[in-house]
Amino acid sequence: MSVATALSIAGSDPSGGAGVQADLKTFSARGVYGMAALTALTAQNTCGVSGVHPVPPAFVARQIGAIFDDIRVDAIKIGMIAGAGVASAVAGVLACYPGPVVLDPVMVAKGGHPLLPADAVAALKADLLPVATLLTPNLPEAAALLGTEPATTREQMVAQARELAALGPAVLLKGGHLEGAESPDLLIAGDLVAWFHAPRIETRNTHGTGCTLSAAIAAELAKGHPLPQAVSNAKTWLSGALAAADDLDIGHGHGPTHHFHALWPVA
Repeated sequence: MSVATALSIAGSDPSGGAGVQADLKTFSARGVYGMAALTALTAQNTCGVSGVHPVPPAFVARQIGAIFDDIRVDAIKIGMIAGAGVASAVAGVLACYPGPVVLDPVMVAKGGHPLLPADAVAALKADLLPVATLLTPNLPEAAALLGTEPATTREQMVAQARELAALGPAVLLKGGHLEGAESPDLLIAGDLVAWFHAPRIETRNTHGTGCTLSAAIAAELAKGHPLPQAVSNAKTWLSGALAAADDLDIGHGHGPTHHFHALWPVA
């Protein structure tokens, strides 16, 4: 059997905890051959983002086209898109792509630095949602896409996830921002409404968890798993990786570090 393949279309994180670096580590850990097309360079570490240098939209499209011309792509994960032009360019290249596409709407870094300009939000909704199989927002991202306040209850999560799903793709609404001992994620795909639970893990090492989860789901879809199983496998793996994260101490005391991917066994 051939090895499954997955492509990350996202920004670079030089610290290795998020972006394409995290995606490639995740693909490898899940037993999938990983590829990446860069949408932006960033100056960031686990404490925050200090600068973003976008890649020209035409060159983003050229990177993806070069991969399509040579290598089979079983699944795609889209992360940071950096601007409206990049969103449109990516959507144009993917218009005829037949495989699953996981769209992680990276909009604001954990430190508060905006990663998606206001005009790009509209482009994401108009151009990228139609080509996405699964949208994976957290609660603030879902609220930003809908122009409302973040959900604070599971009932509100269901209502917002249904509203997003009405725009086209299945939706995995991540509930990590809710209060409580658990971190509940909600999947709505057609008539399916499914909750995925995991205990909340007390750790500072949370930089890049959203990137990692969406990449893991893409990897599981690349291997042929149906969407609910792909989400379940990815969330279980991520929980185990977070539980092991504090065993790795490579920082200098300036902030949290997050390189848990190397600590977790491959699929």
